[in-house]
Amino acid sequence: MAKPSLPTPASPDNKPLAGWRLRWYTIIFEADTRAGRVFDLSLIAVILLSIAVVMADSVQSLHLAYGRVFTVLEWIFTLLFTAEYVVRLLCVRKPRQYAGSFFGVIDLIAVLPTYLALFFPGLHALIDVRVLRLLRVFRVFKLAAYVAEYQFLGRALAASGRKILVFLSAVLMVVLVMGTVMYVVEGQTNGFTSIPTSVYWAISTVTTVGYGDITPQTDLGRLIASFMMLMGWGILAVPTGIVTAEMAAQRQMQGSQAPTTRTCHECLTEGHGPDADFCFNCGARLPPYQQQTGA
Repeated sequence: MAKPSLPTPASPDNKPLAGWRLRWYTIIFEADTRAGRVFDLSLIAVILLSIAVVMADSVQSLHLAYGRVFTVLEWIFTLLFTAEYVVRLLCVRKPRQYAGSFFGVIDLIAVLPTYLALFFPGLHALIDVRVLRLLRVFRVFKLAAYVAEYQFLGRALAASGRKILVFLSAVLMVVLVMGTVMYVVEGQTNGFTSIPTSVYWAISTVTTVGYGDITPQTDLGRLIASFMMLMGWGILAVPTGIVTAEMAAQRQMQGSQAPTTRTCHECLTEGHGPDADFCFNCGARLPPYQQQTGA
């Protein structure tokens, strides 16, 4: 008879969530409890203040008058964000997975510029990348429609990928042909010095940007340019229609139950319904739903 397998100790990169780690996880990664909501609102306030300090420090007159104060405040903000990042790593079951996730990378980038500025002063301005962390506002205010639209948009873009790729290929062929035609019609004397330069002009014309650095001089060239400008309006509308149609299809497939900030401990995917038992992304069992009670 085969021997029963002994339980293997938890891997350092797959820690069980319990006790203080579970409590801090619920506060930091979810916003359906009072403590989680207060934490995220406080975090956003600190992020906005840190960005305001960096912007004010870039004004020369304010820098000369309050440069030392701005430096002290920036280090306070950086230490706070560093402590928060470390606590996030301690709370999750798989720290490496969180560190490599989108928000994990953003959280790390938010603190690196201040430390790197000690060796490369020019990087100090990159501190404004912290504004990306305000993406958490979708979780904080927990507007179900916003969270749902965020998920709809992601799925719609993924479903529209092949269609948009085919569309961009068709546009590329159009600008290549029209750029070549303009190179023949206008010639080098009118600024169309090569086919790549003419293709550049065609792209800026079709996208209705029109920098004006290269303009057709002949009547035939202007006629072609007018046609391309009108065609550009229709071209810009096509990707919007593709994504909108996919979003409508995704909405029909979406259930009526409003999503929450409930997060899977295994893959950190959020947006599960309050009655869900398993993660819709990895299939792991979800912990009991903790919701804010009272005002």
